[in-house]
Amino acid sequence: MKSQDIRSKFLTFFEDKKHLIVPSAPMVTKDDPTLMFINSGMAPFKEYFLGNAKPKSSRITDSQKCLRVSGKHNDLEEVGYDTYHHTLFEMLGNWSFGDYFKKEAIDWAWELLTKVFKINKDILYVTVFEGDESEGIPMDQEAYDFWKAIVPEDRILMGNKKDNFWEMGDQGPCGPCSEIHVDIRSDEEKAQVPGKDLVNQDHPQVVEIWNLVFMQYNRKANGSLENLPNKHIDTGMGFERLCMVLQGVQSNYDTDVFTPLICEIETITNSNYGKEDEVDVAIRVVSDHVRAVAFSIADGQLPSNAGAGYVIRRILRRAIRYGFTFLNQKEPFIFKLVETLSAQMGKAFPELKSQKTLIENVIKEEEQSFLRTLDQGLLLLDRVMEDTKTDTIAGTKAFELYDTYGFPLDLTQLIAREKGYTIDVEGFDAEMKKQKERSRQASASETSDWVVLKEDDVEEFVGYDRLKVDVRITRYRKVTTKKDGEMYQLVFNMTPFYPEGGGQIGDKGHLESANGDVVYILDTKKENNVIIHFTKNLPKHLTDTFKAVVNEESRHLTACNHTATHLLHQALRNVLGAHVEQKGSLVKAKGLRFDFSHFSKVDKDQLQQIEDFVNARIRENIPLEEKRNIPMQEAIDAGAIALFGEKYGDSVRAIKFGNSIELCGGTHVKETGKIWYFKITSEGAVASGIRRIEAITNEEVGDYFISIDNDYQALKDLLKNPKNPVDAVKSMQDENATLKKEIEGLLKDKAKNLKGDLKNELAEVNGLQFLAKQVDLDSASIKDICFELGSQFDNLFLLFGSNQNGKAILTCYISKKVVAERELNAGQIVRELGKYIQGGGGGQPFFATAGGKNTDGIKDALNAVKAYVE
Repeated sequence: MKSQDIRSKFLTFFEDKKHLIVPSAPMVTKDDPTLMFINSGMAPFKEYFLGNAKPKSSRITDSQKCLRVSGKHNDLEEVGYDTYHHTLFEMLGNWSFGDYFKKEAIDWAWELLTKVFKINKDILYVTVFEGDESEGIPMDQEAYDFWKAIVPEDRILMGNKKDNFWEMGDQGPCGPCSEIHVDIRSDEEKAQVPGKDLVNQDHPQVVEIWNLVFMQYNRKANGSLENLPNKHIDTGMGFERLCMVLQGVQSNYDTDVFTPLICEIETITNSNYGKEDEVDVAIRVVSDHVRAVAFSIADGQLPSNAGAGYVIRRILRRAIRYGFTFLNQKEPFIFKLVETLSAQMGKAFPELKSQKTLIENVIKEEEQSFLRTLDQGLLLLDRVMEDTKTDTIAGTKAFELYDTYGFPLDLTQLIAREKGYTIDVEGFDAEMKKQKERSRQASASETSDWVVLKEDDVEEFVGYDRLKVDVRITRYRKVTTKKDGEMYQLVFNMTPFYPEGGGQIGDKGHLESANGDVVYILDTKKENNVIIHFTKNLPKHLTDTFKAVVNEESRHLTACNHTATHLLHQALRNVLGAHVEQKGSLVKAKGLRFDFSHFSKVDKDQLQQIEDFVNARIRENIPLEEKRNIPMQEAIDAGAIALFGEKYGDSVRAIKFGNSIELCGGTHVKETGKIWYFKITSEGAVASGIRRIEAITNEEVGDYFISIDNDYQALKDLLKNPKNPVDAVKSMQDENATLKKEIEGLLKDKAKNLKGDLKNELAEVNGLQFLAKQVDLDSASIKDICFELGSQFDNLFLLFGSNQNGKAILTCYISKKVVAERELNAGQIVRELGKYIQGGGGGQPFFATAGGKNTDGIKDALNAVKAYVE
């Protein structure tokens, strides 16, 4: 059975059981600070389990894209070495929100596996939570009894808390679970060791295939458990593992989920899968990681140096280095696999097809960049080995390569071993532990339970229409972090404060009590569908009614910039083409940042057209047309633009200014004229195929023009107030160019005269024509002299030192014949001499330079090279 058919059969089965099929949510989370990526099938539904929102249906089924590469669920380093762990994987799931519970979940799971998919009952085992006396949690007798009715008791195994009690996190909904495991070993292997002895023992052919979680408890901040008011079902089945079982193979990588990619890797790299362990691991790593990276980019997360982007970059770089080390790939090749991936999975996940060109370009540029970094790391590793007096490289040096250049330990070990060195792994691990501890301390936080003051099912946002409103605090909690110290999070029955989202920052403002006491709101965010207000201090009387007041000036300026992003998006599509799509934004009071897809630099004339287009819309004073809570399809049919990577509900909000129509939850001005003026301040590349424009509006534009005018007046003063400052600057440039040519001529004459003197100073040392001397010339003239003398002697060794504008420069030239015969290297020599001038350098074996800040060290460097040659 093909993988596409397996996915379809699963969804259809639960659709027949009255479940609503929903599409996979984007992998990158938007309003859940506890998660960077969706790491399980239930993560997109947390707001329903927490009671913060109501689902479209009490029964749901889906296939969710998941990524496990950070935090508690981190499979990254295992990927490639076994046959069943992955970074990206699909989680097939069925969900009940306060509807059916254990009996139905167990019966349907068994029915699907054994009757629909026709898996042999004799190769299946199930586990049940055995209980935990330390927490007073009883054994899950109810689940055991349901299983006993359909499965022989010798196939029902007791599981501990680690394996059979599922928790969302340190706090929140949780409960016992039943896992279904499959034993796909040969009959001979089964005869030697019973399958039940290998369950949860990390055996590659005895693996968990489905986990049925029975959510019935809530974990409080103090660790205690309380019963949930409603019981829920949360199941997750590994799609890749299911395919392995149904396709009768022994590895996930032997299924048609991976074989097309593996075949393409074999073709591109001229390698064979299944012949050498190291090559097999590398091919598995590349085939797994390209999926994770491609889906992440399609969902809007580009590789970067921070946050989720850093994780994606780390995954891709791991694939690159495995290709570099074990598949001998010194040029970009992973981007070529996107074509195969898109053809294979584009039907189920159309974003792969629509974003294919972008994904290819981003991956290719990342490959080129990291391959350059690997080259730099190799040079640095060479230097480390030269400086190491023993045959063991210090762990601190190996960690520096890892931390600064992303040079992995195993690659460092491989190269070092080839040259007779070992790595102090314990020292490396100690440095890694210190870094993790620093990171842990920096991100450590302590969150108390919510203190409920007033039960309120619906928290209403009224901030589109009102900036002041009377509110009551319904609940609060204390959060302590190293960065912010003690903070309080407040939830109101209604709020005018806009929570951070859609690129727009959260509102600030204050709460005002009847007696005039003020508590400042420092930020507003959304967490699992709840709007949370951050403050340093709690109000004195928590149960009072307060006036919630948004900072009106900041909100207005932010709204100006948000509306400007919509007009900018329209302008970009009008000037550059309909291929332009928004890829990210930041909207705040002082300006805006807009990332978009485009494959070349936006030139000066185009930027002016874009700016003019936006300002024309501002002058037209186009009124806002807003439609709230309209069906998603109705908005799309009306021409609204939806953004990739955003999670939309069935009902959406559409924002229209003339011909600009977008789905957006942000705040906007009532008429475009309120923006006053739009000014682009910068344009540049973010990644391959992604450009970024930064711009300002309103008050910031006024300040910008004042600053420009002040600079202009200052320039005129320097130029003695000419009638035409531009002509005056051009005149100065012409005069400067003339003087520069004259100086160059004088320097050439000086070098020509000096060349004869230097030639006469050459001395024969150990069969070399040798000279080490400090000269008063620029670098270009010194280079010319080196090569001119080099054309006259084939046994030349020169080292010149010079003081150029307070910087020490060393230049080394060695005849190519000498380099070959005596195995000398000018690059290595200047690197060593660089320590005398407190600097470094390098170059080719016959010509190299070094620069440093200590000009007094030039004499010592010249003396050192004399001693070396002698």
